[in-house]
Amino acid sequence: MSDSEHWSIQDSAALYGLDRWGDPYFSINGRGHISVQPQGDRGGSLDLVDLVSELKSRNLALPLLIRFDDILEDRLERLHAVFERAIAQYSYPGRYQGVFPVKCNQQRHVVEELVSCGKRWNFGLEAGSKAELLIALSLLDDPEALLICNGYKDRLYIETAILARRLGRQPVVVIEQPDEVDRIIEASKSLGAAPYIGVRAKLSSRSTGRWGSSVGDKAKFGLSIPELLETVERLRDNNLLQDLRLLHFHIGSQINDIAVLKDALQEAGQIYVELNRLGAPMGFLDVGGGLGIDYDGSRTASSASTNYSLQNYANDVVATVRECCEPNGVAVPTLVSESGRAIASHFSLLVFDILGSSALPASIPNARGDEPLTVRNLRDTLATIQELSATADAQLVRLQEAWNDALKFKQDALAAFRLGYMGLPDRGTAEQLTWACADAISKRLPKDQAIPEELAALSKALAGTYYANLSIFRSAPDTWAIDQLFPVVPIQKLDQRPTRLANLADLTCDSDGRLDSFIGDGQPKQLLELHELDSENPYLIGLFLSGAYQEVMGNLHNLFGTTNAVHIRLSSGGSYRIDHVVRGDTNADVLEAMEHDPRALLERLRVAAEAAINNGQLRIDESRRLLDHLESSLRQTTYLQD
Repeated sequence: MSDSEHWSIQDSAALYGLDRWGDPYFSINGRGHISVQPQGDRGGSLDLVDLVSELKSRNLALPLLIRFDDILEDRLERLHAVFERAIAQYSYPGRYQGVFPVKCNQQRHVVEELVSCGKRWNFGLEAGSKAELLIALSLLDDPEALLICNGYKDRLYIETAILARRLGRQPVVVIEQPDEVDRIIEASKSLGAAPYIGVRAKLSSRSTGRWGSSVGDKAKFGLSIPELLETVERLRDNNLLQDLRLLHFHIGSQINDIAVLKDALQEAGQIYVELNRLGAPMGFLDVGGGLGIDYDGSRTASSASTNYSLQNYANDVVATVRECCEPNGVAVPTLVSESGRAIASHFSLLVFDILGSSALPASIPNARGDEPLTVRNLRDTLATIQELSATADAQLVRLQEAWNDALKFKQDALAAFRLGYMGLPDRGTAEQLTWACADAISKRLPKDQAIPEELAALSKALAGTYYANLSIFRSAPDTWAIDQLFPVVPIQKLDQRPTRLANLADLTCDSDGRLDSFIGDGQPKQLLELHELDSENPYLIGLFLSGAYQEVMGNLHNLFGTTNAVHIRLSSGGSYRIDHVVRGDTNADVLEAMEHDPRALLERLRVAAEAAINNGQLRIDESRRLLDHLESSLRQTTYLQD
């Protein structure tokens, strides 16, 4: 690593992987700040630090979720552009028509923006529940846009879809469970009309990655081949086969290996051909979700990356489906995908501030003349470590021996303390000297040798903790639930060398409320390189690529609620406009969510305060101040404020 005075923004871009995962939306400017290019390589950028400062001056406190609607539109454009190129390259006589799975981000402004900017492509929506179906029906007014109806379906759900077809919508009820066939038949007879029908097939093709086990014979959704054949015959017997228009399959979220997709496409393509031969008119092949994004920029088949590009994905879908259909004389289908993560991840980022930090005390305490033998032994061990030459041949062996000695002397000090032979100050000195030994050893470890695991772990043990003004369970639940990696980067000081190694702890009273796995160069790292805190200026960190699933899956652990959110659009002249502000939950909001009445809570405390005044325990002015604080707290955000 270069010296501090030679540190550059290029060094930071490489260190945090920004030049890998951030392109084309995020980069570092000459001031050492993160810049956002919401329209990608078409130009226009915003200094993220300046933007946050201006948003704070508008009374939008941190943590702050910033949504760049231009990025959302750019992701849609890129997805359609790669399919258009693939269709042209392979002379595919069909078209591509995508849908957005509402479950990925159900926020009203997000779904509205997607529907609005997707109209030029007849872009549709996918619903997996009644509530999502209601959202989709109310927003989709394009008669050409598809409304894919997935999830568990009761009679009311199916009848709603049938009536929506009469309304001029294009809902496709996808049969995912065998018992849904009877409900579709009964609802169609009752209303004298049928929905467009799709079937979801369970493929034998295996998937990989974190969601690899969600497909195959034991998959939660889908029909086996015998069930698929039986469904076709049931529909035929009830004069509904002419409404079977779509084949659907899904091989898991965040597909990391393109070979998995190719196998699934070949199998699904042949099923599509056979359904056509069985008399179903068909017309649409829905390849499901799973289009992954490269969280760490490594371009590998790891769970945090993908070994393919958007163009690779589109090429394989188009080419494989054509190769299945044309030799069999079957018209190629309109290609449908339910790409949520690939569309929504980049457009949203969370900015939060650091409240403080802590680290193990590795400073060297001053010696006293009456120190116990174990403490003197630790001082001698530290002196031995400090005298080791950086070029000594046997340095690694001697460092290991010294650390063994330090640990033994620390254990001796603890034993003496337990038996009452050592006081608390001497025990504290022993612990400080032990960590001073660890610090000295970590600085002398050779760079070009394999390091014993015990010594290699010292840097993590010595690392600090930075306390972040956020809730992991609210804003990044996947980091806790499934060990998902997101890029986490300081948005300032990137022209300076970071000098601290730390992990991040959130505000919740839960040991799992921390970030201790970060993107590295193809492999996760347990510590993040950070800068020294400055008491005069806030230290701001961004959590990037978090626009998919995190908001809707977050919970109210410790009653930390939603954060403030803002929708930003680029304006002419390099400026921006704020399209929407979504205020985060107040303390009153989260209390009501848990069925507590804030007014009743205040009244109980008022009664308690009056009793304390009557008993002489509380003055009237103190009671007023207490109740003022409580009323103010109910109106405030659940997060810490300046």
